[in-house]
Amino acid sequence: MANSMGDWVPSKAVAVKALSVLGSTGSIGTQTLEIVEEFPERFRVVALTAGRNLALLCKQVQRHQPEVVALADPALLSELRERLQALNLPRCPELVAGNEGLCQAAAWSSADLVVTGIVGCAGLLPTLAAIEAGKDLALANKETLIAAGPVVLPALERSGSRLLPADSEHSAIFQCLQGTPWADTARLSTGVPTPGLRRIQLTASGGAFRDWAAADLAKATVADATSHPNWSMGRKITVDSASLMNKGLEVIEAHYLYGVDYDHIEIVIHPQSIIHSMVELADSSVLAQLGWPDMKLPILYCLSWPERLETPWRRLDLTELGQLTFRAPDPAKYPCMDLAYSAGRAGGTMPAVLNAANEQAVALFLEERIHFLDIPKLIEAACDRHRNDLKAQPSLDDVLAVDQWARRFVRDTSSVPLAA
Repeated sequence: MANSMGDWVPSKAVAVKALSVLGSTGSIGTQTLEIVEEFPERFRVVALTAGRNLALLCKQVQRHQPEVVALADPALLSELRERLQALNLPRCPELVAGNEGLCQAAAWSSADLVVTGIVGCAGLLPTLAAIEAGKDLALANKETLIAAGPVVLPALERSGSRLLPADSEHSAIFQCLQGTPWADTARLSTGVPTPGLRRIQLTASGGAFRDWAAADLAKATVADATSHPNWSMGRKITVDSASLMNKGLEVIEAHYLYGVDYDHIEIVIHPQSIIHSMVELADSSVLAQLGWPDMKLPILYCLSWPERLETPWRRLDLTELGQLTFRAPDPAKYPCMDLAYSAGRAGGTMPAVLNAANEQAVALFLEERIHFLDIPKLIEAACDRHRNDLKAQPSLDDVLAVDQWARRFVRDTSSVPLAA
């Protein structure tokens, strides 16, 4: 609650926040549940959704006893039911499946906050279901805004849902803006420009190939691309980090979250991953958020906002680090970066094509069906083909249609030899 000066002060009686965790067996989901276990007096789980990892999901159900569990694949529902019955739980959750089931869990009536940890565009429909139900969101699924920003932002405005960024870079920006005189207009991340915000600088580790010469990328293997020097993440996003597409996607996300034009959103290579992003204000002051590269910190801030909870976690010691370094990204090494800026500036359905083409190209790379350097070539080809069909003010159906088209285009094109 707020005091007479308008400052936030914690209430004496703190309610336990009920969470719906979408993608509970993935990286974001498992770290969210670790936080719940560390702060059982502050958080509880009422809904879980997952893909195919039934063994881990059953352990999560046994530990957290949610009210509902949703599976992406309906064919696995009977096996999940049998596994849960064998556990002799005191109360078996309601079991649902498919897109409808995921959306049902996302909009679950008793949930106070929905953590969106489903990877890729698959998280779009459940996220929209949560928004339409008026739920607050901890958004870790960047593809939701990238593919469907023109759909999501009006939905947020209609429902009054609050969108809190859970990825490290946008959480850093969000935290920095809490320290400005305009926090009331910055804190809800609905694309409204913040008065006095001049520039955003997104920091990037540089990924697995930051110390490679551009000419050496022709030899890059899947094992090389999925070995991140700083962060522990899923395979897809680790490849995105290696190509810098993750940062290009974050540029588009920052545009939608904070209402800043693309000319004032910059990418800076910061190998130590200690500064997670920076904002420059009108008077040339720069605010930065620092911390060890650990996703639990931005996730916790989303869960606890507007409070900060005391943790036993390792404290940052700059003298231990010795130095922080920065450099501009090399467009020759990271062609995906310019592709993302171009798609963002084109707007409309183009970011959805960029995102879907990247997801499909990365999947083909992880299956060792294409080379690492084919990823940007396929994305560029998809964006070029879509240019004449771009819709400036897309509906949800438009977004979903171009998403499927881009995936098919990349699959079909990948079977044809690509130009050097």
